[in-house]
Amino acid sequence: MRLRGSAPRSNNAGRRQIPGQPPQQQLFQRAQQFLQLGEAESARDICAAVLSQVPDDANFLCLSARALTRLGRLDEAEQDVEKALSLFPEFERAHEVRGDLLLAKRELPAAAESFEKALKLNPGRQPTRMKLGRLLMRMGHVDRAKALRGEFLRRDQDNQEIVRAVNLEKEEKLVEAERIYRDILRRHPDNVSAMRLWARLGTRQQRYQDAEVLLKRAIEVAPDFNQAWTDLVSVQYEQQKHDEAAESAKRLIRLDPRVPNGYLLLASARASAGHHDDALGAFDEALAINPKHVGALCGKGNVCRTIGDQAGAIAAFRSSIEANPLHAEAYWNLANLKTFRFEDSEVDDMLALVGDERIPPDGQVQLNNALGLEFEGRREYDRAFEHIDRGNRLRRESEFYDRVENEEMVDNSVEVFTSQFFDDNADRGDPDPAPIFIVGLPRSGSTLIEQILSSHSMVDGTHELRDLGATVRSDRITGSFNPRYPKNLENIDDGGCRRLGGEYIQRTRRYRGDRPFFTDKNPNNYVHAGLIHLILPNAKIIDARRHPLDSCLGSYKQLFAQGQPFSYDLVELGEYYLQYQRLMDHWQDVLPGRVLDVQYEEVVADLEGQVRRILAYCELPWEDGCLRFHETERAVKSASSEQVRQPIYSTSVNTWRHYETHLDPLIEVLEPLLMELPKEERPASLGG
Repeated sequence: MRLRGSAPRSNNAGRRQIPGQPPQQQLFQRAQQFLQLGEAESARDICAAVLSQVPDDANFLCLSARALTRLGRLDEAEQDVEKALSLFPEFERAHEVRGDLLLAKRELPAAAESFEKALKLNPGRQPTRMKLGRLLMRMGHVDRAKALRGEFLRRDQDNQEIVRAVNLEKEEKLVEAERIYRDILRRHPDNVSAMRLWARLGTRQQRYQDAEVLLKRAIEVAPDFNQAWTDLVSVQYEQQKHDEAAESAKRLIRLDPRVPNGYLLLASARASAGHHDDALGAFDEALAINPKHVGALCGKGNVCRTIGDQAGAIAAFRSSIEANPLHAEAYWNLANLKTFRFEDSEVDDMLALVGDERIPPDGQVQLNNALGLEFEGRREYDRAFEHIDRGNRLRRESEFYDRVENEEMVDNSVEVFTSQFFDDNADRGDPDPAPIFIVGLPRSGSTLIEQILSSHSMVDGTHELRDLGATVRSDRITGSFNPRYPKNLENIDDGGCRRLGGEYIQRTRRYRGDRPFFTDKNPNNYVHAGLIHLILPNAKIIDARRHPLDSCLGSYKQLFAQGQPFSYDLVELGEYYLQYQRLMDHWQDVLPGRVLDVQYEEVVADLEGQVRRILAYCELPWEDGCLRFHETERAVKSASSEQVRQPIYSTSVNTWRHYETHLDPLIEVLEPLLMELPKEERPASLGG
C-alpha cells in the first residue's frame, strides 16, 4: 500500500488537461502574467474558464481569489479561497491568499493569523514571511516584525543556496547538493527547510536512517512543521517502523484534525503492521472529512480486499471512480481482484479513457492492465494481450533493469555458495526452525502454498516479508559494498552467521502469533537460498514452480506496485527466468534435499498428495484443514488474495496456450528449457 498525501504543493498539482484548450500550466502562467501586468479582469476570465471544466483545482481557485481581490469583488474571492481550503486545508498558498483577502477587508488580526498558518505549513515561504512582517509592524508588534525581517534576510541567502541544491539534484549531482545543505546547516543549524530537503535527498538514496535523524531534528526546531512530520512518517514506514510511523501520523493529526492526510498516513502504517481494523477506522476518519477523497476510498478498498471483504472492496473502488472518473488506479484495483468482472458500461468508460491526455502515464498503464484482465475474463485473448502489452511498454519506460547486473549476481552466488563453503560453515547460524520460506517467481503458485500451510494449526501465515533483504542491507558485513554481496560472505565467521539469523528472527516476531512456525512468502528470496541455509540452517525453503511459459506470462500480465522491473518486456522476462532456473539448479546441486520444488500443475492435479508431501518436508503432522485452505480466514495481501479463497481449480493451468501466437520472443529465449519438456507441454513452434 502506498503512502498518500492530500494537499497540492505546487502550481502543477492536480492539473488536468481540458480538451480543445492549451495545457493548463500554460493557462495558469498566462493568468499570472495578466495579474502581474495589472489586468486582473483577464486573469479572472482565464480562471473562470478553467474552473468551469475543473471546479476543484485549488491552484486556479486561489489565483481566481487573488484576481477578484484586486477587482474589489471580495465576497466572490472569499467563496473561491474557502472552497480551496475545504478541499485542501493544509495548502499553504490558500492560507496566504486568504490573508491577502482579509487584509483587503481590513481584518488585520485575522489576516495575520492566516499568514502565520501559511508560514507554519511552509517555513521556507519568504513572500509570506515578508507580508506577515509588514502587517505586524503596521499592527505595532515591532519586536516580532524585526525578528521576522532578520529571519527573512538570513533565509534569503539560504534559499538561494537551496534553489541551487535542488537544481543540482535534478542534474543528478547529489554529492554537490548534499554539500550545500550541510553548509547551510553549519551556518544556521535551525534551518528546517534545509534539514527537510537534505532528508529528502537521503530518502531518494534509500538512506532512511539518516533522513529520519534530520527530520526528527527539524520537528524539534519547528514542532508544527507539517511537511517534516509527513516525510518522517514515510521514512519510518520504509524502515518498517510501523508503530513509530503510526505515532508520527497521530502527531500530524493533532496538528490539524480537519485534514485527511494524517489519517491516510496512519491507515497505511496500521495496515502494513497487520492492524486492519485500525486501518479501516483511520480511512473512515479521512472519509468523514472528505467523503470523495479517492486516496482514502482506494486505500479502504485495498484493506477490505486483504481481509476478504470483497463486497466492501468493490463498493469502495466504485465510489472512488464515482468521485473521480479519471482516477485510473480504482479501475486497476477492481481488475486486480481477479475474480471481479466489469459491467459493459464500465468497460466502455475505460476504453474511452485510453490515450486521454488528462490521465498520466502510470494511469494509462493501470487502465490498459485492467482492460487486459477484463478481456481475458471474457476469453477475448487477442484484445487482452493488446492492452497488457501496451501497458507494459509504457511501464518499461519508467523502470530500470540491468540484465548484466542480474547475471553477475547469479555468477557471484554460484562462485561463493559451493558445497565446500557449506561444509566449512555447517551449523554456524541461528538454529531456530520457525521460518518456512516460500520462494520462486511471482504468479507461480506461492500464495496457494502459503494458504495451505497457514491452514495448519502450527503455522502462522504472514505475507511477503521484506525482512531478509533488510537484514542483508543493514548488516555491517553483508551491507558493505567492498566487496559486494554475496562476495563479502566468503570470510564470514560463526558470530556473523548467528547474528544475521538472529536478527531476521527478531525482525519478524512482530508479524507472528504464538505458533511455532511461520511463513515468509517473498518470492524474491530465491536469490538468498544459500544465505538462508547459512544463517538459518533449520529453516525450510519451498520453491513454487510452474510451467515456464505460464510463470512468465503470469508476471507479464501482473502490474506490480513496485519491484520486478524485469517483468515488462518478454525478452528480458525470458532471460530472467533462465537465470532463475540456473540459480535454483545450483541450490539443488550444493544443497541436495534442502529446497523442496512444488509444481503448481501437480498441486492442482493431486491436491492431497502434494499437501502430504509439503507437510512431510516441513515436518508437520497431517491436518485435514490444509485441504480446506479456502475456508481459512486470514489477511492475504498478494495479487492472488481472492483466488486462494476458492477451492482448487484448474482453469489457470496452461493459460499460455491462449496467448501462444503473441509469445514468440519469449518462446525463442526459453527454447532450451522448453525443449526439455514432454512434447505435449511445448508450444507448436517447437514441435508441441
